[in-house]
Amino acid sequence: MNIAGPERYELAYTPEAFTVQCLQGSSRFSGIAKSLQPKLYIASIDNKPIYVGITKRSMRQRLSYGWKAAGSHGYYGYAWRHHGAYAVLDVWEHVDAEGRNEREIETVEAEVVFLIRQAGQWPAFQTEIHFYQSTEEHRRLAEEIVSRYDL
Repeated sequence: MNIAGPERYELAYTPEAFTVQCLQGSSRFSGIAKSLQPKLYIASIDNKPIYVGITKRSMRQRLSYGWKAAGSHGYYGYAWRHHGAYAVLDVWEHVDAEGRNEREIETVEAEVVFLIRQAGQWPAFQTEIHFYQSTEEHRRLAEEIVSRYDL
């Protein structure tokens, strides 16, 4: 399983909209954040993860969907958009996902959330997680990812 990243972005937001800035100063997503390969992303505030997600969309599309959702089909969007005004977004890409299948990165996502929970509490705005049987590789990748944060 080949994972690239993370790419780091700063988000400024209100409940209605967000703006992004990459660490190179651009106001756009770039690189793997624009990829259509499966991605894992973590929103954090003060280096503490508040939300862990996956997507096959570009990050702009995924965040826009999470900001515009209003309850149709039971999805109300990101709860964290109603709290705070700034967050950091880290994005990893599953480079060699076969057929853009997200099951492998979703397994890593579950292991990341599990490690965060073991350190004290679920991510503050995590609303759901799907668990699958994991391998040593999934758990190793999850440990590498969470090592970047203050848990």
